[in-house]
Amino acid sequence: MTNPTLYRRRIIPNECILLKDDIILSCDEERIITKWNALHPKKDLHHGASCYFLKEGFKVSKFCREDNSLLYWYCDIVDYNYDPAENKLIVTDLLADVIIYPDGFVKVVDLDELVTALEDRSISLDTLKASLNKLDKLLHIVYSGDFSTLSDYIKDATN
Repeated sequence: MTNPTLYRRRIIPNECILLKDDIILSCDEERIITKWNALHPKKDLHHGASCYFLKEGFKVSKFCREDNSLLYWYCDIVDYNYDPAENKLIVTDLLADVIIYPDGFVKVVDLDELVTALEDRSISLDTLKASLNKLDKLLHIVYSGDFSTLSDYIKDATN
């Protein structure tokens, strides 16, 4: 796979967005590393970098303020769908997320959205199980103190 066109698909709300301004820094069969400016800048969030862990099913992002200081690490549980004919990668956000603050505080968010999506049939039971299994794998890495094995791929990508 060589520098595919990236899309972000969300289940809630149901949308698929071309990430036309993301810059791919590196790409192979296991990881894609990008840097980007916030699609919808907020008070603190200005830009960042992401590493798509294609085999593991998560994306780790470094969210930065305008002065390049770390706001927090944001980890999405995701699924990937690659179309080789069009060289496009659709990254589907599977709702569960993990935020890691600079002081080390870890917060798991949006689990309620998994229930909502299951109830309104936006996701299948198999997708719910896959999301929770990927979340569990990610949390094992975080709680074992090995998060740097993921974050090191992009720690300097915003400079």
